[in-house]
Amino acid sequence: MINKRLLIKHLLAHNDENSFYDKKRKIDISEKEGKAKFLKHICALSNSNPKNNSYIVIGVEDEDNRIIGVDFFDDSKIQNLINAYLENPPIVQYENIPFPHLSDDRVVGLVTIRPINEITSLRRNIWKYYGGSVFFRDGSMSMPKVFDIELKDVNSEIVSSIENHAQNNIEYTLDGVFDFLKNRKDYNPQYKVFNEYFVMCWSGQKKEVKDEVFYSRVDIELINEQVRLFFSTLDEVSISYDDNAFKIIEYVNLGFQGANKYYQLEETLIKFNNNASYVIETKLLFKPPQFDKKILHHIYNANNALQKKLQAGLILNKQEELDLKNLPLTYLICYFNGFEDAINKLQDAKPFIRKHSEHAFQLYKEAIRILRKIKYS
Repeated sequence: MINKRLLIKHLLAHNDENSFYDKKRKIDISEKEGKAKFLKHICALSNSNPKNNSYIVIGVEDEDNRIIGVDFFDDSKIQNLINAYLENPPIVQYENIPFPHLSDDRVVGLVTIRPINEITSLRRNIWKYYGGSVFFRDGSMSMPKVFDIELKDVNSEIVSSIENHAQNNIEYTLDGVFDFLKNRKDYNPQYKVFNEYFVMCWSGQKKEVKDEVFYSRVDIELINEQVRLFFSTLDEVSISYDDNAFKIIEYVNLGFQGANKYYQLEETLIKFNNNASYVIETKLLFKPPQFDKKILHHIYNANNALQKKLQAGLILNKQEELDLKNLPLTYLICYFNGFEDAINKLQDAKPFIRKHSEHAFQLYKEAIRILRKIKYS
């Protein structure tokens, strides 16, 4: 089993960007341009490595390889994006890798691309790239190719060597467990060994509601691979497990004027097999709450007026400061209730929310994360 933190270190230490490896400071697949560039790199790396894995490391400075990290990113729907836009799509996995020097909410993103030994191309137009386009790696660049298209295996040996040097061992596993228990000591840390092989650690602030146990500020890591499977400072989560599986149900808090309610968002089931492998299955549980349209029209117009005030740089009063914190999730509720332009309004407000309130910006990112989960289901 590969220790993903070690793998990233080996990629950064021994190889500049090349035909099987790319690095990014960040990616943004919330906009068409960001999606298009991400798909281009996936296509090029898959075609340039038909026989071996290729990788994208996200959260690294380009000039000096300094690890700065990015926000935790839930990849459960990213393969849907790949399948929607690529012909002969590779298997793509996005993992969140914690590093000791980063803050709790920051990780390094690791994208693993497993090819299928077929030429991958764009299925349809996106941004400035045309459907049918084929990309390959030319050094550190992902370039279009329109003639002499042939898959060549040139990297299998070196990639195999890097992966072999990143294999996990007992020392790394024990160190990982002890580090987790120490770093999360204020949040009821626990661990369990599954099938005598996999070690799962998790932590969270525990509370009981009507005989049910919920956790907030949840952190869940698969120690063998140094992969963070879940992290949130905002959500409520229920956790259950048996000898062969670990289940997470994620809840979101939605509502107006203090009359909020928790709604099931998604179930994640991690199944541990006897052959030293595991699978992660996700199932969307969310049913959008429906509200009175007259009330929603009032809230929608109030949000728009608040956004205009932010754009004009005017000072907000106390009530408007409170409304700003609620703005991301209220726009989201409006969208779920048929206000199609609410998401565009929310995205337009992003730079003003970021500038005005860190807490409101965290809620903005939470709203976008919920939207992404639902959109790609």
